Amino acid sequence: MNYLNQLIDRYQSLDACKESIEQSYKILIECFKNGNKLLVAGNGGSCADSEHIVGELMKGFVLPRKCSAEFAEKLKKIDGTRGAELADKLQGGLPAIALTDHQGLNTAFINDVQNGGLLTYAQQVYGYGKEGDVFLGISTSGNSKNVMNAAVVAKAMGMKVLGLTGAKGGELASFADVAIKVPETETYKIQELHLPVYHCLCLMLEEEFFGNT
Repeated sequence: MNYLNQLIDRYQSLDACKESIEQSYKILIECFKNGNKLLVAGNGGSCADSEHIVGELMKGFVLPRKCSAEFAEKLKKIDGTRGAELADKLQGGLPAIALTDHQGLNTAFINDVQNGGLLTYAQQVYGYGKEGDVFLGISTSGNSKNVMNAAVVAKAMGMKVLGLTGAKGGELASFADVAIKVPETETYKIQELHLPVYHCLCLMLEEEFFGNT
C-alpha cells in the first residue's frame, strides 16, 4: 500500500477516503484476477477522467509491461517480421472500457429509442457487462441520471459498482458497493482530487499485476 500512503502524504484531506480506496482496490484486484473487466463512465470532466483511467490501465503507466516470452514466441511464429516488433512493443493491459466515446453507438441508440439520451451508458453496460465485471461511475454530485441508470443495470447483471463522488455522495454513494467520496463539494475541487485518487488506484493495480515483470 506504499502508493496509498504516498497519496495521503501529498493530499492529507484524502485520509478520510483511505478505507474506501483500499476496498475499491480489492474489488478491482478480484475482478481482473478472475478475467473480468472494468467499465467506466461519467459526464463532462468525469467523462475525460473515464478515458484517462482506461489509458492508464490498458498500457504501461510507470512500470514496463512486456508481453510474456510464451506470447512473444507465438507472435514470431505467426509472422517473423511483424511478430518480432509486436513482441518488443506490446504492453500488458488490464481490460477496461470507457463508455464515453462510442458516438456511433450512442447516437444510434438516441435516434432509435425514444428519450434514450440518459440510457446510453446503461445500454453499453447491458451489452458489454457480465457477472464479475465492475462498473465505476464517476459523478461529482453522485446524482448523474445516466450514470445511475448504468449502475442499476450493472447490479442487475451481477457486477460490482464503485462510485467516485464528492463529499455529499448523492444517490451513487448509497447505491454503490463502495463509494470514494472525496472531501470537497465544489465541482472543480472534487475533480482536482479525483485525479490523484484514480492515479493511485491505477498505480496499485499495475504494481499488483506487473510488478514482477
